[in-house]
Amino acid sequence: MAKYPEIESKMEKRIDAYASELKTIRAGRANAQVLDKVAIDYYGTMTPIQQVGSISSPEPRLLVIQPWDVTVLKEIEKAINASDLGISPQNDGKVIRLNFPPLTEERRKELVKTVKKYTEEAKIQIRNIRRDALEEFKKQKKDGEMTEDDVKGAEKDVQNITDKYVKEIDSICAAKEKEILEV
Repeated sequence: MAKYPEIESKMEKRIDAYASELKTIRAGRANAQVLDKVAIDYYGTMTPIQQVGSISSPEPRLLVIQPWDVTVLKEIEKAINASDLGISPQNDGKVIRLNFPPLTEERRKELVKTVKKYTEEAKIQIRNIRRDALEEFKKQKKDGEMTEDDVKGAEKDVQNITDKYVKEIDSICAAKEKEILEV
């Protein structure tokens, strides 16, 4: 089905971005990827936490951030408090510990709603890629570069590609929901 590699490439990139967005949603277990969007002011430059220290998970519900420069501990603590993680960092002067409490039923439902919102946005973007491709086919037909039958065939092919990626989004969503609702 690599008839339209540029369309598939755009849709594939959107799927990758969607999967990355979902990784930042915490599901009750310690996951270093929840810190992906958290950055600190490191000597005047906004720097991701992963670039100022090592992050480990010694226990399923615990993350430990060990900065290479202990002078940034306060900045890391401040950035985590300012983020929407909902976790209070514990600073012992050498490392920062993030203890992930078990999620409440209410919080799980909120997270599932967030996942569904991301899912719908991803599907809309996939459909926008389809719409742009269909408009391009119609333009080519108008310019005499494609026949009516070519346009119909191309529209059907692009719809099949779209369906494939929407199905992939649905399966990623279902897996994330299962992970969140798992107690």
